[in-house]
Amino acid sequence: MSQSDIINTRQIQWFPGHMTKTLRLMEKEIRNVDCVLQILDARIPLSSLNPEIERITAGKPHLYILNKSDLADPEITKQWLAYFRSAGAGCLAMDSKQKGRAAATKAPIERELSALMERRRNRGMIGAAIRVMVVGIPNVGKSTFINSFAGTNRAKAANKPGVTRGKQWISVDNFDLMDMPGVLWKKFDSLETASNLAFIGSIRDDILDIEELACGLLSSVKAIYPQQLLARYKLEQTALELAPYELLQAIGAKRGMLISGGEVDTERAAKMLVGEFRASKWGRLSLERPPQREAVQEVPDDDDAFDEDEQ
Repeated sequence: MSQSDIINTRQIQWFPGHMTKTLRLMEKEIRNVDCVLQILDARIPLSSLNPEIERITAGKPHLYILNKSDLADPEITKQWLAYFRSAGAGCLAMDSKQKGRAAATKAPIERELSALMERRRNRGMIGAAIRVMVVGIPNVGKSTFINSFAGTNRAKAANKPGVTRGKQWISVDNFDLMDMPGVLWKKFDSLETASNLAFIGSIRDDILDIEELACGLLSSVKAIYPQQLLARYKLEQTALELAPYELLQAIGAKRGMLISGGEVDTERAAKMLVGEFRASKWGRLSLERPPQREAVQEVPDDDDAFDEDEQ
């Protein structure tokens, strides 16, 4: 099964009207904020980097959060941190669900805004709130991040795209956070990007074929983490020689997902596979590696990075 079979962007309506309104709202409100905090999925940092958001927010200090880093390959995440920092961007990796982790962004935001803060001090504006626009694609954990940052449930959060539908201002200490709805872009230049977004749930499952999605996911993971796949489903090494749909059948049979006549219920198996991937039951996996840059700087381990920011 080719990647073009996984998601056909010409046949599905995945850009609802509220996303157009969100982009217009961003263009209007960007002048009213001091910096932009963009949430990415640590498993697919480039695929979750919305070029429309990049265009609209280009003139503002930027901090990227590689969220859900607890689900991603830690060694690959370190490479991504180095990649973004080598481009001069602020970048942190974190699991926003862990209490207190999101608060580690407060010091980096202030560092990003050091020049602005100096001008404010010179004008006697000490204590003025820092206005931060929080942006990202659907289902990368923006609302969970904000709730962790605030220490309470201030933003709606759910493990599905499209929950936040309008901007929300949330005040935390000396920060005013503008929570924007998750937004995709109108045309994917890469089928790999579209597939990665579907794998993590940023595109609604009800407009996708779940069996094709599962086969695409198996194809991707088999190529980069074959042993973890075999270990999870107790398969023999020869299973790696199977085509994706045959592999889906083998996994379904292994789990006893049979229907009348002894056939495998592939739809049930597909839902199980996709659900287990999203819940990180296959282990910590990253579906993207950073492009090569010259002189990419080394970065500390995640825990060291957090400790430095939290001091």
